[in-house]
Amino acid sequence: MDPSVGWFQPEQLGPAQELWSRIWNNQLGLENVMDSNAAAEYIPIDFSDQNNAANVRGGDASNNFNARVLNKRKRENRASTHGVRPNVNLFGTYGGTPWRVASKMYKQGVFGLHQEIEDFYHYMSPSLEEHQMRLEVINRIQQVITTIWPHATVDIFGSFRTGLYLPTSDIDMVVFGKWEALPLRTLEKALLDNNIADPLTIKVLDKASVPIVKLTDSKTDVRVDISFNMENGVRCVKLIQDFVKRFPHLPMLVFVLKQFLLQRDLNEVFTGGLSSYSLILLVVSFLQLHPRNTAVLSTSNLGVLLIEFFELYGRHFNYFRTGIRIKRGGAYVMKDEIQKAMAEGCRPSFLCIEDPLTPGNDIGRSSYGALQVKKAFDYAYIVLSQALSPDIRFINGENQSILGRIIRVTDDVLKYRSWIRKTFPITQNSLLLMVQPHQPYTTDSKISTSFSNGENGSEGNNSHTCFSVWFANDLASSSSSLSPSAMSNSNPSSESEIGRASCRERV
Repeated sequence: MDPSVGWFQPEQLGPAQELWSRIWNNQLGLENVMDSNAAAEYIPIDFSDQNNAANVRGGDASNNFNARVLNKRKRENRASTHGVRPNVNLFGTYGGTPWRVASKMYKQGVFGLHQEIEDFYHYMSPSLEEHQMRLEVINRIQQVITTIWPHATVDIFGSFRTGLYLPTSDIDMVVFGKWEALPLRTLEKALLDNNIADPLTIKVLDKASVPIVKLTDSKTDVRVDISFNMENGVRCVKLIQDFVKRFPHLPMLVFVLKQFLLQRDLNEVFTGGLSSYSLILLVVSFLQLHPRNTAVLSTSNLGVLLIEFFELYGRHFNYFRTGIRIKRGGAYVMKDEIQKAMAEGCRPSFLCIEDPLTPGNDIGRSSYGALQVKKAFDYAYIVLSQALSPDIRFINGENQSILGRIIRVTDDVLKYRSWIRKTFPITQNSLLLMVQPHQPYTTDSKISTSFSNGENGSEGNNSHTCFSVWFANDLASSSSSLSPSAMSNSNPSSESEIGRASCRERV
């Protein structure tokens, strides 16, 4: 097992595992790495950077540089468990499973996994304080933008608009206006001049397929992506909201899968991972084309669906010849068929997802690390399948976490959420502002809230008030219907010959 993909399970610990770990670390040249004195992840080429670090912070230059790089990396992804073995202290407080209720006796097998997925969703759903903090970030950035360009309009899309965001997720903003050339550098300078952005984390991606300004808010450490004149982002929000209405289990599956990719640094298109939009469309396609019609019902077992999802995209799906189509009820299509609608010279990517809103656009074209994602999905399928074995339950005990075998919540995330609750307390005035239409959004947007109190007042175990945010834009009912065909691992010859995943039923 590659430690960068997962971690050792309880039944794997012992002398053999220790020997294997030493061999692995020797191969990587990490035999001298100590938990209390970790080596730098990057070796600086320009020694002037070390001198600058010493001048700014004082003390030893190399240590300051290493600390600055490591701190910058950690701020970018507090949830990361990538290469978790040398960093066993990442989840020491609650063992990485704070969503589990201590007084609750979970059922065995997939029924217990179903309960854990529900508890994970409620625990990781944004709290009132987290939502208010993000609204404040949006307000401050919007004020900067409208000061520079009074006639520009700002809108929000992505996970914050749909409510499908984790505590460390970023905010997607779009600026609409008229410019001869996109003013990326102008916006970058304005954000720095107003102390909005952290200078160490702001990036201008002017060569990307969608040019954006990426930044980390200096006050809250919330990451923000700002694009210009991208109408598709706002249209995608309505599409996702429609899917949430049609597939009741979609939000819970998406939360688990987003955390799964996030902690493995596979959640950023910028680094070759999957975007939230791509992941949501994968789940939607999985539900659209599921061989059991009952899979889309709210009574279906989440544990079974999660394992089947990993089985499909980790083992059975033919990435080389098959593309994914969402519109008209969903289909698996030959990539040659999708390529006909693409611009000349373009070819479908390894993970080809046809854009349901823009014909000829491949959503997965920038996810050059999709093969690593497939590998991670296969790993999760193996681990969860083994966890359902009666032998494993006998070795580890009846009430061991099954979901915790593939996802963990780091202590850094718990401390960050605790800091948010203390720094951005909810007042009556702020609550009134939150349930009213907000300035950056369209005036017909509304927010409905649902609350569930935690079991206790501690930092973990569902201690905070959950706040599920759904922006209720009324959507036209879709005429799409589910396709009745069945899938195997064979290659479809056309859209009419749709393949389906041969997912094994486990209950």
